[in-house]
Amino acid sequence: MATSRELSEFLASVERRAYKQALFAVRNQDLALDLVQEAMLRLVEKYGARPAEELPFIFQRILQNVIRDCFRRQKVASVWTTLVSALLPGRDSEQDPLETIEPAEVSDAMEGPAERVERSQVLVILEQGIQKLPARQREAFLLRYWEELDVAETARIMGCSEGSVKTHCSRATHALARWLRSKGIEL
Repeated sequence: MATSRELSEFLASVERRAYKQALFAVRNQDLALDLVQEAMLRLVEKYGARPAEELPFIFQRILQNVIRDCFRRQKVASVWTTLVSALLPGRDSEQDPLETIEPAEVSDAMEGPAERVERSQVLVILEQGIQKLPARQREAFLLRYWEELDVAETARIMGCSEGSVKTHCSRATHALARWLRSKGIEL
């Protein structure tokens, strides 16, 4: 069983990465914060008594389910909004512009201003490329390379085979490499 201290430390350690993962999925900062908070609450309420080594897998699964639930709710809401707006003459549909993601701060004191600017620009371009990936590729890529989970753990979280995870990751990395090359960045 995880102690309350272990649970608190775990949540603090995954908070920032979970936020970025949710932000990549929903592209809305406030909604991403809400989703991470909801996932953390579900973990504490329903699985807080589980062993500490199980928490990363359980949390990732909860976070992915919370994100999927959000998409389902948005789909239902958009159907109703479309139906209601069709009844109101003379109203234009309001569209929210895409939120931009600011790059994480680089804390390397040895890095000069030019290197920091270049790194932040590359991160912004990379994050834009990640946002353009199909949902399953983005999920596999983030779990494997951002969360540093192995193929088996990623497959369990995504609810698919290990071969599917490898395929999604391969396609994602190739797509991101093409994206970066199109922006003039060679790795």
